[in-house]
Amino acid sequence: MSDHTSDFSSGTARRPGGLVWEYRFYFVTIFLCALPFALGGVILTRLGLVRPGLRHGGVIKRALSEAHAITPMIFMR
Repeated sequence: MSDHTSDFSSGTARRPGGLVWEYRFYFVTIFLCALPFALGGVILTRLGLVRPGLRHGGVIKRALSEAHAITPMIFMR
């Protein structure tokens, strides 16, 4: 039986450090884009117009939660 878990056919190896800056760039970008929506969600929750959901908390916590959820989806193959 052959091992199909490793594919070396591309011939180019990725450096682990190469993805770190790219991941951080996307994370910060998504975090900054999520801040206004998180602020709106907190304001609507505090006014009682929206029920608190799973992502209750402050603005930063909500934006970080979104960034942590979305950023790994970009790097999935």
